[in-house]
Amino acid sequence: MAVKAIKISVYLWEGTDRQGSPLRGELSGHSPSLIRAQLRKQGIIPTRVRKKPRSLLQRTPAIKARDISLFTRQLATLFKAGVPLLQALDIIAEGFDHPNMRKLMEDLKQDIAAGSSFTAALRKRPQHFDDLYCNLVDAGEQAGALETLLERVATYKEKSENLKTRIRKAMTYPLAVVCVALVVTGILLVKVVPQFQSMFEGFGAQLPVFTQWVIALSEFVQQWGWLLLGGLALGVFGLRQAHRRSPRFRQWLDVVLLKLPLVAPLLYKSAVARYARTLSTTFAAGVPLVEALGSVAGATGNRVFKQAVKRIRQDVATGMQLHFSMRACGVFPGMAIQMTAIGEESGNLDGMLEKVAIHYEAEVDTLVDTLSSLMEPAIMVVLGTLVGGLVVAMYLPIFQLGTAI
Repeated sequence: MAVKAIKISVYLWEGTDRQGSPLRGELSGHSPSLIRAQLRKQGIIPTRVRKKPRSLLQRTPAIKARDISLFTRQLATLFKAGVPLLQALDIIAEGFDHPNMRKLMEDLKQDIAAGSSFTAALRKRPQHFDDLYCNLVDAGEQAGALETLLERVATYKEKSENLKTRIRKAMTYPLAVVCVALVVTGILLVKVVPQFQSMFEGFGAQLPVFTQWVIALSEFVQQWGWLLLGGLALGVFGLRQAHRRSPRFRQWLDVVLLKLPLVAPLLYKSAVARYARTLSTTFAAGVPLVEALGSVAGATGNRVFKQAVKRIRQDVATGMQLHFSMRACGVFPGMAIQMTAIGEESGNLDGMLEKVAIHYEAEVDTLVDTLSSLMEPAIMVVLGTLVGGLVVAMYLPIFQLGTAI
């Protein structure tokens, strides 16, 4: 018989301490009576407890990967301190301001209290806990070393999220600046250039070719601007839908990204780092190599590497050594292959793979810093060319008129 989950709400409370000083705050709980009991345990005399109102415009934030990473680290710390699982989930839920994270903790607690294992409770929520996460927790439960495995999972999640954040930062900043530059250019073409055009009509002289080009571009944007914006929005929507629904398009896009001049080294080294970090974590947890490679394939973040890892898994299942298969697929760098070979020969594969992950994570950090320093002058050139070019085109006839006088 399934146990119905009790809804947790946020309550605003007012009360006094033992000296009669007024206090107020908010707590999460099942009901006002439980909130009052919790306050009395803390030496607070509650005078008013009411449910926190929700704004009609307020949107509940979604659970992000960084929230799951924080949850894993907190759970590993509480396990290490000897706190039982159900009590640990209660403590973590109270520490989260995120309402959906509190609900997730309560749902996990309800499933475990009803007799499910921790792994089974996690597998019911694949949108938050992927196969890799569940497999590692399962290995920890079966080996009686859940505390150690949670520590490894927490480290793995933190490293992975930090790597994704670095890559996202390197990609987002230049795109944002270029978008702002295009918006400014559009405003100048639609609002500013027509003002100069009306002034130039009274000159009665031939305008410079550069100015004529800019005026023609301004007229085109004024006439077809909304159509261009609509086409751009439709194109972005179409690309997103194709990326979501078409495996062939995602495969093509990942191949193209690995060939772009500045982006390719960053994506390539980050994929190698994720491969090594994930395989090191799963293998160190006692997961068999063939099964570990099945979890690793989806963690690389690139379909080219995903296909390569699937081929490696098939080769290893037939008895081939891991480093031979990595070399045969032609995707991995020589350093990663050599370190894997040393790990297999010495019986320390997880340790060598961790060193590979550390090396390529450091390479990614260096690349991000280098790209950031290179992007700043490049962005200035783009901004100067777009905005400065328009300004020069508009003032060029005035300069020529002054010279003629």
